[in-house]
Amino acid sequence: MDTYLTISSASQGIYKEKGSKFLAFAFPIFSEEEFKNHLSHLKKEYHDARHHCYAFKLGLTENEYRYSDDGEPNNSAGKPIYGQILSKNLTNVGIVVVRYFGGTKLGVGGLVTAYKEAAADTLQNATIINRTVNNFYQILFDYAIMSDVMNFIKKQNLKVSKQIFEEHCLVEFGIRKTEANSVVNELEKINGINIKLVRNQ
Repeated sequence: MDTYLTISSASQGIYKEKGSKFLAFAFPIFSEEEFKNHLSHLKKEYHDARHHCYAFKLGLTENEYRYSDDGEPNNSAGKPIYGQILSKNLTNVGIVVVRYFGGTKLGVGGLVTAYKEAAADTLQNATIINRTVNNFYQILFDYAIMSDVMNFIKKQNLKVSKQIFEEHCLVEFGIRKTEANSVVNELEKINGINIKLVRNQ
């Protein structure tokens, strides 16, 4: 399996109940670090909100996820948000729901519904896309063989994500996982090249 469903870009949603307002934000992510940056930004922007509950899922396994109730009753916020990610079969996605308390307690059942509906709304407003799983490689080589390497990259139409050209050169590129082995085998035929797999996403 080398494809997965995710969202193409950030989206927003909202749910209101008895004066409480639940603002939901969804965004595509590729690492926990990236998610934390989004969360930190939202906590600054909505610093006067009572709760910043969230869930995220990464990768193609069942164990790269996390959710938080951020002070709400146990399993009343993070789990329902995470449930919406699962219901759409998404990964590499994070959702934060910011709550402004309206003065009336909603009870655990009311909170579960509110966080679920807010998360559902932001995903409803998102564009869901199918992405391929890509392997990302770093190649190190001397400047002398740069033209050989760059010609190969151009011929294979590889997506370059990073490049440094000095006395020692570094190029990072991504390629669909199912095509990676044959391309790497060809690349290794260039003398003086060092190839390292750095990540999948």
